[in-house]
Amino acid sequence: MADNKFFSSPSVDVVEKSTKIIGDIFSKADFRIDGQVEGNINTSGKVVVGNSGNISGKLNCSNADISGKVSGSIEVKETLSLMADSYISGDIATAKLSVEEGAQVEATISMKSGKQLKAVEAENEKNSQTEKTA
Repeated sequence: MADNKFFSSPSVDVVEKSTKIIGDIFSKADFRIDGQVEGNINTSGKVVVGNSGNISGKLNCSNADISGKVSGSIEVKETLSLMADSYISGDIATAKLSVEEGAQVEATISMKSGKQLKAVEAENEKNSQTEKTA
């Protein structure tokens, strides 16, 4: 694979424009979403949502560049960049936020340090492990 300045890892998983995924994604790789994802994305890598990308669910990652649409909660440990064509609806928690002119944001925004986000993530993980289903 050729060097890619947009992603931090050598492996990038791509959801093509013609692809629709229904369900949750757990990964350590970087992602590029040009299609649709109905579910949660949890990765320690970077997520890029292209102009045609659409996520309905929770997004949890280290960094994100969004040009498409995200409806749901977004938790980014480092930097969230909202490009001019992006549309965000939901809650945002991030350490750093960059918003280009033209981006549409209908969200509650919490600016937290990386340490605070890790503490919240650990608490959420602890709570989910104690939940039981019949």
